[in-house]
Amino acid sequence: MSIHDGHRKRFKEEFLARPDSFPDHKLLELLLFYANPRGDTNPTAHALTERFGSLAGVLDAVPEELGKTPGVGEHAIVLLKVVKELAGRYLNARVEMGEIVQTTGAAEAILRPYFFGARTERVCILCLDGKGKSLGVRMIGEGSVNATQIITRAAVEAALSLNASQAILAHNHISNFALPSAEDKASTRRISQVLETVGVTLVDHLIFVDDDMVSLRESNVPF
Repeated sequence: MSIHDGHRKRFKEEFLARPDSFPDHKLLELLLFYANPRGDTNPTAHALTERFGSLAGVLDAVPEELGKTPGVGEHAIVLLKVVKELAGRYLNARVEMGEIVQTTGAAEAILRPYFFGARTERVCILCLDGKGKSLGVRMIGEGSVNATQIITRAAVEAALSLNASQAILAHNHISNFALPSAEDKASTRRISQVLETVGVTLVDHLIFVDDDMVSLRESNVPF
């Protein structure tokens, strides 16, 4: 029996009881149990997050770069790539393709699952065709909706990749206060203007908190 077996058992139990309490490096440490059955994966998890900057950075890293991290071998690389592929397919599957989004409530129902349990600010875009049919949802940012340049570029890329004519932006407030800030309003106007240049109309911007949602369009915020 490995000296790590007891730790691993407790670690798994803790995760199952409180998964949203795990920071990124602890999620990686747990995941790497299945690539390294006996060793201590904590140093490897820390090394990965330090090298690539975030969980998203780790999952986006190319296999050759992942392999340069001490403790990361072929099994770990494949596992990380499988997790990213599964996550993308899971998110895509959460959206019923072809659903007509005619109301704010319909948009809320599609987008709210993307913010369940979020402990950081996330930004998503729901892409629609000219008749309002759902084409898919893409997460285009994590951290702050007010990183306008990065978010705007990602919004344009997502809309073009899905051949969208319309789009609904969405993000969450960690403060649990859903009213739009001045920065939210300014960012929305900027993103709307840039989307218009590629033929995509921003229909609305929804702000989520755990038990509430505010629509900028229904709040008569101009954009």
